[in-house]
Parts: sequence; structure tokens; C-alpha cells
Amino acid sequence: MTIDSVWKEYRSALRAFLSSKVSSADAVDDLLQEILIKIHRNLHTVRDQKSIKSWLFQIANRTVIDFYRENGRLKEVELEDNLLLPEEDSETQRRLSACIEPFVNALPQESAALLKAIELEGQSQKSYATEHKIPYSTLKSRVQKGRSQLRKLFEDCCHFTHDSHGTVIDYVPKSKHHKNC
Repeated sequence: MTIDSVWKEYRSALRAFLSSKVSSADAVDDLLQEILIKIHRNLHTVRDQKSIKSWLFQIANRTVIDFYRENGRLKEVELEDNLLLPEEDSETQRRLSACIEPFVNALPQESAALLKAIELEGQSQKSYATEHKIPYSTLKSRVQKGRSQLRKLFEDCCHFTHDSHGTVIDYVPKSKHHKNC
């Protein structure tokens, strides 16, 4: 686990995350550099390579919060681990959207129920936490875990092609069994 390999693997996803939170492309570039410096200084503290992605996005999230604090524009920023599908209604997005519900249903029951309510039905995380008597911070962790599980199902199914922003622009099923989800 070298800084070069980590940066090559996650740079575009970090850029996409930052771009979703900060409107200025110059600010995104500056924040990316800050994150690279933080990674360089602290990569040795990561014990488990499996946790590198969550560690990186925690750094990115905190960096965005610091950016808004410094600029006097603090706003609530939540870490989102989406599939990074394009905003416009593309053919790729329509085809992959058909896979979401079957893949969510394939998750463990707790994760499936949580993602259905929050991601598919649009219930807010706060109201879900209150309704199910779960601490909000615990629920946010569970949502992230569920999203990671869902992402893994997609990645196990297909090879994805990303644009320079980390957005999925095309995919190829890994086997014939997954051609239509």
C-alpha cells in the first residue's frame, strides 16, 4: 500500500466527491492537494488495507467541512458513497437502475430494508433513525455499510468504465449470468 497506488485508485472518486460538495473547480483542485498531503503524512497509520477507502473519504469529508468553515460558509456535509452515476438520464444509467432493486433485495435483510427506505423511497436518515430508535450516527454508519455492500454487488457483477470525474459511463457484465441483473 503505497501513496502512489492509493492515489491512482481513489483520486477520481475523491475528485467526484469533492465536486459534488464544492462548486469551484479551482477549490476542488486545492482540496485534492490538501487531501494528498494528509494521505502522505498519515498513510502509515492505516492498519487494515480494507479500511483505506473509508479512511480516505473521512479525510475528504473533514477537508470539505474545514473549507466551508474557513470561508465562513459552514453547511452540513454528509459523506455519500454513491455509485456515481451521471446526473443526466443516460442509457447506461437506465440499464443500471434496473439492477438496483434486485441487488438491494440480495443484501442482508437489515441492509436491504434500510436502503429501500432511504435510497429508494426517499425517507430521510434522521426520520428513519427516530422511527426505529437508532442513534443517528449509528444509522449513518449502517447506511454507509449498506451502500458499500451494494457497490460490491455491482462491482462483482460488472467491469465499470469511469470518466475523468469518476462517473460511471459504461459497463460490461463479468459473466453471462449477470447480463440483465
